[in-house]
Amino acid sequence: MLKKSFLITVLLISMTVSGQNPLPNLSQNNIVISNFIQLSPKQLLDTADYYFNKNSIDTAFICYSLIINTPAKDNNIEIQKIRVEAYNKCATLHYNVCDYRGAYDLLIKSLTICEKINYESYIPLIYNQIGSIYFNFKKNDIAKSYFSKALQMNKDTVCYLYKNILGNLGATELYSENIDSAFYYLSKALQISNQNENISIVHSTLNNLGILFQRTKQYDSAFYYYHLALENAKNNNKANGEVLALLNLGSLFFDMNKPDSAQFYIELSNAIAVEHNFLTLLAENYRTLSTFEESKGNIRKAFEYHKKYVSLKDSTMNTDILSDINQLQRYYEVTKTNRQIEHLIIEQQIKERTIYYQTIIMFIFLLLLIIVSIGLLYIYFQKRYLNKAYKTLFEKNLEIIEYQKQSSETFQEKYQKSALTDDIQHELLDKILALMEDISIICDADFSIDKLAELVQSNKNYVSQVINSTLKKNFRSLLNSYRICEAQRIIAEPDAAKYTIEYISLRVGFKSPNTFRNAFKDITGINPNFYVKSMQKRHSHCLSEEQ
Repeated sequence: MLKKSFLITVLLISMTVSGQNPLPNLSQNNIVISNFIQLSPKQLLDTADYYFNKNSIDTAFICYSLIINTPAKDNNIEIQKIRVEAYNKCATLHYNVCDYRGAYDLLIKSLTICEKINYESYIPLIYNQIGSIYFNFKKNDIAKSYFSKALQMNKDTVCYLYKNILGNLGATELYSENIDSAFYYLSKALQISNQNENISIVHSTLNNLGILFQRTKQYDSAFYYYHLALENAKNNNKANGEVLALLNLGSLFFDMNKPDSAQFYIELSNAIAVEHNFLTLLAENYRTLSTFEESKGNIRKAFEYHKKYVSLKDSTMNTDILSDINQLQRYYEVTKTNRQIEHLIIEQQIKERTIYYQTIIMFIFLLLLIIVSIGLLYIYFQKRYLNKAYKTLFEKNLEIIEYQKQSSETFQEKYQKSALTDDIQHELLDKILALMEDISIICDADFSIDKLAELVQSNKNYVSQVINSTLKKNFRSLLNSYRICEAQRIIAEPDAAKYTIEYISLRVGFKSPNTFRNAFKDITGINPNFYVKSMQKRHSHCLSEEQ
């Protein structure tokens, strides 16, 4: 019981200090608090939201304040999120009664918790409300920066908040005389509202569109949007929207030089503003009425309205309040900087430990690098040895080519002196070997053993038997050896550098460059690329010796 009484006392004191006067009947306050104090934070939040939506502001404020003043551990994320929302709703209540200093203080506290628990999804809502406070003080640049940050951080592009941010950006651009940008943001906000059935409260956007068209002297469009704003505000029980729409309609008729209609709408707006104690809007009404009476020549009445306007303006929007808000902002930034410094110190300690372990890892990595380097050196020397072997094979191939040139005339005679005694086989072998010397025939890509048999006027089986028995190889091996020999002759030409491997392979009858490479390596022992490079080096060396 003592604990409950203490909490009630703390709550009432906090309400007074925060700028919100407790209810007139303190005993009734105690009863209300006693009814809700046993509820959990989540139940309190639901109850507060219920009374907030029912416009039972005092009861809603008590529930939100109970949540704020309930102790909670920093690591209890869910409770901290509830406290964030309670701070934000309390700020809205302060904002609605023009207590901008109290609203800003609560928003900063809400933002601080969000940053501690990384509750980034809620931050756009706070930025949007902070921007609205600065907008009321006509600090358009600061307001726009907060609205822009809120828009950038907000991920849901079809929600009420996104629409609201766009509308606020449009209003900021409108009062900064950036008409095109204002129309873009306001139109986009209205479009989202029309597309989403869950977003129905658009009176502020409609009012701003009306102001935009009024400033560009499109009075019919302005009248249309003001009336839409008035109907929307009435349908959603938003008295502040009604007051603003009626005020704007009065201003519109004043610009259209229709004083009777202007006075009618302004007086309606004024009555609702007085009833609901909308001080900011009431001040605007008095300012408009002062201008209206001055235009009619009623200087004394205009002066009375102007005095009321100045009095309300000083009580809600004076420079001391803005100074306090700026001081709160500086305090928040200093506190945030201190937290960042503490965070950096912790990060530095982590980095020092990380560097220690990284040193060990680097030592291991260096050891592995040495092992890999040794392996690469081994591969390098092996490759050098292989290149030497390839060069030797290249030289041997040149000797073979030279030998083939010298023995081309006696090649057929060599096979005629073989152990074969059948005259037909000798005759057929002579024809085959003579035909294989014809480059134009064997380098045809479609040349086959059937074609060979047809050209030597024999059949495929006899031709295959003669090649196998006398030359100890099959037709394909024989054909490849002649084609590769022709390829070597082409590569040996002085201007062979202009030929590609693909061109040479097609020229000597291979349909695929890969097949050519495999056959070339099988016969010569080296790949064609190495052979080409070696031959080019040989030509370059011979040319330099001649010079």
